[in-house]
Amino acid sequence: MPGEGSNWAGVDLSRHERLVEELAGGLEPVRRLPAPEARAALWLGAALGVGLMLAAWNGTGGFMLRMHVPDLAFAAIGAVLTAIAAAFAAFATSVPGRSSRWALLPLPPLVLWIGASGLGCLREWIAPGADIPGAHAVSGCFSFLICVSVPLSVLIVVMLRRACPLRPNLTAALGGLAVAAAAAALLMPVHPHDATATDLLIHAAAVTLVIAANGLAGGRLLGRQAATG
Repeated sequence: MPGEGSNWAGVDLSRHERLVEELAGGLEPVRRLPAPEARAALWLGAALGVGLMLAAWNGTGGFMLRMHVPDLAFAAIGAVLTAIAAAFAAFATSVPGRSSRWALLPLPPLVLWIGASGLGCLREWIAPGADIPGAHAVSGCFSFLICVSVPLSVLIVVMLRRACPLRPNLTAALGGLAVAAAAAALLMPVHPHDATATDLLIHAAAVTLVIAANGLAGGRLLGRQAATG
């Protein structure tokens, strides 16, 4: 029955075309995400805005004096560069198809940041008469780092979720590193004393906590987004 078979084929084709039209009619165009460098710049701009508010509130006189101490100046530069590199690496690795080698980008400035900060252990030898912080001041620095890191962490996780990263834990850890470095850099202008070994240990604990929290909590959120996206 060729004629009858052709008729059924025509009916099936017509239904298929109508189904495609119905499905296509309900679709909305997807807005393409900006490039990783643009999204990193946007997040870094938010961090810079926080820094400008802190500078306006506290002034920059003490910060400029501390920047004349070589290890403090290099630590500040390392923290800023680490924040920039880690933010870009986080947004780059959040894009499917991008190489995971971008995670190596923050390593050079991270080495500078850690190395220069480590010189604080020799504070009394490098800068005799340094202002040694008390327990209250040290706990205040820890609280500052955590309080500044929370909104920056929320912002970067929300921005990263839009890209549905395929390596959520790596991307989240890089985001945590960017947050921790940015918080450390923002602490510089309002830091009430010179860095010491105890002070640096507290800073290291806060930075480690921020990176770990972002890597675990942020990684789960990004992984859930990738699974459902």
